Amino acid sequence: MALLPESVEMKSDVAGWRRFLHERPEILYDVHETAGFVAGKLQEFGCDEVVTGLGRTGVVGIIHGREGSNGPTVGLRADMDALPINEITGANWASRTPGKMHACGHDGHMAMLLGAARHLAATRKFAGSVAVIFQPAEEGGAGGLAMVQDGMMDRFGIERVFGMHNLPGLPVGQFAIKPGPITASTDEFAITVTGRGGHAAMPHLAIDPIVAGSAIVTALQTIASRNGNPLDSVVCSVTKFNGGFAHNVIPETITLAGTVRTLTPAMRDLAENRLKAIAAGIAASFGATADVNYQRSYPVTVNHPLETTIAGDSAAFTSGEENVDRAVDPMMGGEDFAYMLEARPGAFIFIGNGDSASLHHPAYDFNDDVIPYGISYWVHVAERALAA
Repeated sequence: MALLPESVEMKSDVAGWRRFLHERPEILYDVHETAGFVAGKLQEFGCDEVVTGLGRTGVVGIIHGREGSNGPTVGLRADMDALPINEITGANWASRTPGKMHACGHDGHMAMLLGAARHLAATRKFAGSVAVIFQPAEEGGAGGLAMVQDGMMDRFGIERVFGMHNLPGLPVGQFAIKPGPITASTDEFAITVTGRGGHAAMPHLAIDPIVAGSAIVTALQTIASRNGNPLDSVVCSVTKFNGGFAHNVIPETITLAGTVRTLTPAMRDLAENRLKAIAAGIAASFGATADVNYQRSYPVTVNHPLETTIAGDSAAFTSGEENVDRAVDPMMGGEDFAYMLEARPGAFIFIGNGDSASLHHPAYDFNDDVIPYGISYWVHVAERALAA
């Protein structure tokens, strides 16, 4: 077990950075002040190269080992963007911007990686280079894909890439990981059901899209219960149902919308095909029509076996093997680190945030007691993946 003494010593400084960032949340790609703060710190630490504007507003700092730039490069990634949520924590460092808050802990992710960058730039006990990656637009904007498409992997010669996310409910000092799928693909759909409007007292003269839409909502649940293999995971959630404008009028159209989450390409294809067929078939049985707009978003986040071992061993070196779950159940939430894992082998790990509010909740706050564990983990990953 090797919680770095330096990570404990710098906790106060890093928590200060975290709280500074927490007060100043920015959304999606509009993270200019955040990126400026990150770039300034990386320059202050003595990174050999600091590049801004990757993937629009991403930042990458390059730190060479003691032997210079000879050798491979490993990427360590943190996300920068906040969420459109009104904060209710009441903390002294609460968001200064109504309607925006760091409700997913990206402030903590940035701070821990900055702490690791400061340590790595001072010690450089590795062979090759470390790329510390600060990514915009994780919360629905596919900033990870934007950085990959901007040539980040090739430009810096990144051969492996690692990501980390805090997890409420997992005790501080504990980690969770698994090889293979660890977070789900995130697809979105909107269904417009068109019938024939009419008087609510004469439904036989109309084609009621509300009744048809209600039947569609119910039938979509059979994708999981009757279409998918029970051993495979799929979630189909209808989260919007909009239609109607008066108590005595059957509307002409209504709209449904929601999300589909899966862990394999085959289940993803099945779910999309069945959703479209069910919507069309149910609507037709009522004499209505259903127009489906189905959009694929983030892919499945798939951990590579060797890099998962490196990540798990680094976590065990940080906290002890008894504090690392190497076979955690996959999460059905999405994560755009998936795009980086499609581009290069790597692994994504969860770090415990303790007994906090859940992610994306207005009462959530990153737990500063996590900071030494996150810094130590990142340093151990870099030194293990780039062992001389």
